[in-house]
Amino acid sequence: MDFRNLPSNHFLAQPRPDPQLPQQSGLVDTTTLAAHDFDVDNRTGFMPPQPPLPRLPLLWEAWEASLDLAVTQRIQLAERVEKMEPQKRSIEALKSKYWRDNVAQMPFLPAEELKRSERVLRRAHHVLAWLLHFYVHTIPSHEPIIIPRPLTIPLLQVSAQLQLPPVITYSDDVLYNWTHKKPRDDGDLCYSAIPTIDNLRCQTTFTGTTDEDEFYLTSARIELRGNEALELMRMSMDEAFVGDDIAIRRITGYLERMVVVVQELQSLLMDVKKGVDTQIFYDEIRPWFKGVDSDTLGRTWVFEGRDEVEGWEEMPEASGASAGQSSLIQALDIYLGVDAEAPETSFMSHPSNKSFQERMRAYMPRHHRAFLNHLKANPRPLRELVERAVEEDHGSPILGAYNAALKSLKEFRDAHMIVVALYIIGPARRAGKGSATGGSRIPKKVERGNVRVKEEQMMGKAFKVEDETEDLKGTGGTDLVKFLKGVRDQTADTYLQG
Repeated sequence: MDFRNLPSNHFLAQPRPDPQLPQQSGLVDTTTLAAHDFDVDNRTGFMPPQPPLPRLPLLWEAWEASLDLAVTQRIQLAERVEKMEPQKRSIEALKSKYWRDNVAQMPFLPAEELKRSERVLRRAHHVLAWLLHFYVHTIPSHEPIIIPRPLTIPLLQVSAQLQLPPVITYSDDVLYNWTHKKPRDDGDLCYSAIPTIDNLRCQTTFTGTTDEDEFYLTSARIELRGNEALELMRMSMDEAFVGDDIAIRRITGYLERMVVVVQELQSLLMDVKKGVDTQIFYDEIRPWFKGVDSDTLGRTWVFEGRDEVEGWEEMPEASGASAGQSSLIQALDIYLGVDAEAPETSFMSHPSNKSFQERMRAYMPRHHRAFLNHLKANPRPLRELVERAVEEDHGSPILGAYNAALKSLKEFRDAHMIVVALYIIGPARRAGKGSATGGSRIPKKVERGNVRVKEEQMMGKAFKVEDETEDLKGTGGTDLVKFLKGVRDQTADTYLQG
C-alpha cells in the first residue's frame, strides 16, 4: 500500500491526533502505523522498523545546521576545556562561545507544522535535545546555565507533543538515532530495510568517536534481539488466558526459550567491551548525557521563555539519558513478577516518592509507557499461574523454567554491574584518587574465562559501599551502587520455592 496516496477519507490519512487535547471516543491513533500495538513492531520490538528521519525538512534547516556545526567543529565539554593548557583552552573556549552565540541568535522557527508527523517530531526532539546538551555542557563552570529562547521554545513545544521531558532521552540516542551501515543496493535482492544487529550505525554523536557509536549501538542491538522476548511474553499471556495443562506446558517451553534469549542479551551487553574504551567513555562521552540533577556545581538550568509556552508553568524533572529508560528490561521485570519498584531498589537523590522505574517511564515514548501499563494490568500474571501450578502438584517443570528465567535475568544484571564497575565506578575511583587515566582497557589477550573471574572480583570490590563511590550518581539520578545492588537482589528474591 502506498501511504502517500491514500484517499482523504482513509483512517490512516487522518491528521495526527494532538496528545495535548482531549481525545474523541473511538478515534484511531494514527501517529504511527503500529500505534494500536503500542508502537511495538513484531519484527523489531521497541525499535522502529524503518530508519529514523535523517534530517528535518528545509524549513527547520537552522536547527540542523547548528547541530552540524557542533559535531563537525568537535565542540568540547567545558570541564575538559578548563583542564587544557592555556593556549588550547583559549581556542576551544572561543570556539564553544562562538557556537553558543549562534544558537542564541537562531531564528524562531514554527513548531506547529511539526505536529503533523510523529517521525518528524522525533527528529525535531533529537536535534533540539542534542543542541541543548551541546549548549549546556560547553558553558564554563563559573557561568550560570541559561538556555536561550530560540532553543527553549521549540524544544518545549516539541516535547509537549511527544509527552517527553525537554532533555536527551534513551529514545533520542538509541531508538531514534540509527541508520543502515550498508546502504541499500538495488541489485541486492537479499537486502532488508528492517534493521538488523549487524547493519546499524549512529546518526549523531557528541564526540565523533567509534566508542560513542558502539555505546549506543550496544543498546540498539539488545533492543532488536529483545523482540523475541516480547513475542514470548505475548504468547505466554495468550496461553495464560486458557490456563489448562496444555497451556502450562507451552508456557514452560516459552520460559525455557526466554532463558536463551536473555543469555544472548547478556552476551550483547558484554560485547560493549570490544568497542568502547572505559576511560574515553567516562571522560569524554558520559558527561554529555547529564541532566539538571547531575550538575556537579548544583547549577539549575534556566529555560529562557518557558513562561511563553503553554503547559510548562512548572518544569518537570530533567534527568539525563539512562539505560533505565529502556522499556525492554522493565517489561521483563513486569512479566516475571520482579518487584523492581520495591523500596530497596529505589535509591535516588530526588525528593519524589516515585521509584526510579516509575520516574524513568516518563522518559519513554508514550506508546511504550502504555505498553508497560498494559502489561502490569494483566489479570493473569505469570507468577500467580506458576504458584497455582505448584499448589496443584503438577508445577515442577514450569517452576524450574520460571526460576531459570529469573536466574538469567539476575545474571544479566550481574553483567550490567560488571559494566558499571568497569566504565563508571572504576574511573570515578581513580579520578577521586587523582591517579592517571591511562591503562584502563581490558587486556585483549587474556583468556576470556580469566577475564570474567577478574571482572567479578573487581565488581565485588567496586560495589562495596564503604568508600567514596557510595554516593556516586547515575545519569538518571539514582544512587548508583545502592540501586543496582537492590534491583539485582530483588530479582534473586523473586525465585519461587517448590
